Amino acid sequence: MTKLNIIRPDDWHLHLRDSPFLEAVVADSARQFARAIIMPNLDPPVRSCGDALAYRDRIRAALPADCPFNPLMTLYLTDNTSVDEIRAASESEFIHGAKLYPAGATTNSAAGVTNLSKIAPVFEAMQKYGLVLQVHGEATAAEVDIFDREKIFIDESLTHIRARYPQLRIVFEHITTRDAVEFVRQADDHLAATITAHHLLINRNALFRGGIRPHHYCLPVAKREHHRQALLEAASLGEARFFAGTDSAPHSLQAKESACGCAGIYSAHCALELYAEAFEQCGDFSHLESFMSRNGADFYRLPYNTERVVLERSPWVVPDTLPYPESSLIPFMAGETLTWKLSLND
Repeated sequence: MTKLNIIRPDDWHLHLRDSPFLEAVVADSARQFARAIIMPNLDPPVRSCGDALAYRDRIRAALPADCPFNPLMTLYLTDNTSVDEIRAASESEFIHGAKLYPAGATTNSAAGVTNLSKIAPVFEAMQKYGLVLQVHGEATAAEVDIFDREKIFIDESLTHIRARYPQLRIVFEHITTRDAVEFVRQADDHLAATITAHHLLINRNALFRGGIRPHHYCLPVAKREHHRQALLEAASLGEARFFAGTDSAPHSLQAKESACGCAGIYSAHCALELYAEAFEQCGDFSHLESFMSRNGADFYRLPYNTERVVLERSPWVVPDTLPYPESSLIPFMAGETLTWKLSLND
């Protein structure tokens, strides 16, 4: 096979930051994707509908002229999020979910939820009004091993949310374990999951190969090889409740290569090519379009995109660095050769 032709995909989990960093990265996503669920963990967070719509305006202003890219906005849940805010969000054509960050789980999550019981009325309102809950699914207690955080969150938190709010639509974001794959498979159609390109392509050895590799550090961290294989299987078999979410998260070279390096992998520069690389490992592209372009739209109850994109088998080398304000950005797979290249609209 030398060419792949699919419906223009969507990114169901994307970090764009804010100005001046926003302007440096948004075009990368807009070049490949028609829409993206935009994460709200700015500093300060996107807590209200007004915050979300103002952020959307800034994103749109940063896009190239006449670019049709559509940012799908989300709210940042805190202990003090109100039911009225959830109702207002559900009535907005631009807001498509609310994000649960357990406090301390990842970048800019300090204002996140400290105890799920504090937002029980919010979960009830989201279920009532049909607003999707996006979950960063990691337990954050200090005694929990970092490689077990996802599994513990399933056992201690997500299982109980699902039981108490069975009609609440939930996206279990950037899953990394076989446990998460099986949990989603065994659930009904109110639960889905996103999978990143980097979790399909690397296991935890990538963090330590030849020394500490900070540009492979993300949260949740990459896991053992058998977990990566479970993710590849879930993505490539065409199962309807798994779909693409890059979790692309830009940090400057200095922020990554520091005594306390930031968590996040920047993959937006060639996200579609990276997903094709993962499917190449499976030797089967028959469900690439479903995973990239259909499953997420179905879960979010949005129409499919009408444009198409083409990938050609044309090896190329990922740049070592990309421009970034007052610094540089090291992209995922920097300096390595990829097999597939985004070519043109069909």
